[in-house]
Amino acid sequence: MTETTISTGPGPGQHLLDRIADIAIHVAVAALLGLVVVQGWQVFARYVINDSPSWTEPVTLLLLATAMSLGAACGVHTNRHFGFFLLHAYMGAGLRRVVDVFTQLVVAVLGGFIAFWSADLLLDGMDIKTAGANLPQSINYLPLAVGGALMLLFALNRAWKALHAAAADADDAEGDR
Repeated sequence: MTETTISTGPGPGQHLLDRIADIAIHVAVAALLGLVVVQGWQVFARYVINDSPSWTEPVTLLLLATAMSLGAACGVHTNRHFGFFLLHAYMGAGLRRVVDVFTQLVVAVLGGFIAFWSADLLLDGMDIKTAGANLPQSINYLPLAVGGALMLLFALNRAWKALHAAAADADDAEGDR
């Protein structure tokens, strides 16, 4: 007798994470476009009008931090981040699963550290104003905190999926006996 497994596809939790990643990447793209506009205005104001605005540098740094942080988090979600994928391809299935889970747990720990300490730095400098803009001095830590939290969330999801796949593989191997 052959046992068949019916895959129900991704659940509502996965759809929610996919939606969060979509929103994050759209915000990152908007930040990059905003960066182009702000820097374009900086060049125009400096060389054409001869009146360089002071707010462009802090806004540029905020937009750059936003694009970088959210883009990195989305890279974790889609597994398009730095890795040793060639080495991974030559591992046995069991070792590959262990490495998959371990890698995602390392990314989750790093994301947690980034989120925690960025939030701490954000809150620490909220009462200090940035020179040239009416923004808190520590506002650049906000996208780092959000990006770190998303990295943590996405990496834990990927670790869970890798563990679930390992359990399914073990069940399949036992069913074949």
